[in-house]
Amino acid sequence: MCEAVSHKAPARYLRLVPAALSDILIEADRLLQPQRFRDYCPNGLQVPGASGVSRIATAVSAHAQSFELAVAEQAQMLIVHHGLFWGSGVEVVDEMLKRRLRILFDADISLAAYHLPLDAHPELGNNALLAKALGAEALEPFARHESETIGFLATLPDTGLASTELLKRVAEITQREPLLLPSGPPQVKRLAIVSGAGCDYIYEAGEAGADALLTGEPSERVTASARELGLHVILAGHHATETFGIKALGEHLAECFKLEHVFIDVPNPI
Repeated sequence: MCEAVSHKAPARYLRLVPAALSDILIEADRLLQPQRFRDYCPNGLQVPGASGVSRIATAVSAHAQSFELAVAEQAQMLIVHHGLFWGSGVEVVDEMLKRRLRILFDADISLAAYHLPLDAHPELGNNALLAKALGAEALEPFARHESETIGFLATLPDTGLASTELLKRVAEITQREPLLLPSGPPQVKRLAIVSGAGCDYIYEAGEAGADALLTGEPSERVTASARELGLHVILAGHHATETFGIKALGEHLAECFKLEHVFIDVPNPI
């Protein structure tokens, strides 16, 4: 068991004996506690592969391109934020799913996915890492989903940041130009953060006294809601706001088991 939580990039390790896939999954489950969440998808192992792992790959989403890049990286395990299976499960295996599974089967790569548990984690989660990168001084639980919260209400330093400066910093850390719906105060002191598709939490953000909501993708209705609630909405991309947690999880597991880790970046404008 690996108790330490680290999201610093590990050194390159040469492990003579591969780590057991089962041990890696036990550690990921211990850390993220997926059983706490009523999620839209199964968390944990989705497709079994090799029982031994020397190199872990991580990516935001499960699809043919990320699988092919994991094969090229000679990874034995791929961990993603958005897995292959959603809702009630697979009714039929169509040509797209057949191709995706064949890539994994032929290379004997295991696929694991962690969705809401990776948004919510207070140290390795998408939302906590976004807040930390923006220099937040304190975090409060935010964005309730069923019995758990998945986001954070961040307090920014001193008197906060000018909305233009906040937008600039978000662009720097996500490496893309966000869309700003400018309906809030000149200074942002309290920032609600929910990565991905978090626009519906705008009402909870207003009730919590947030000056702005940082999320990923837009919805049409959010523009009017932002105006009426009097807060900014920063839309920095579903994909771009969810690279943080999966990278950090991969780095933690690599450090824990003395493995190599590679993040597979498949750019996505959404």
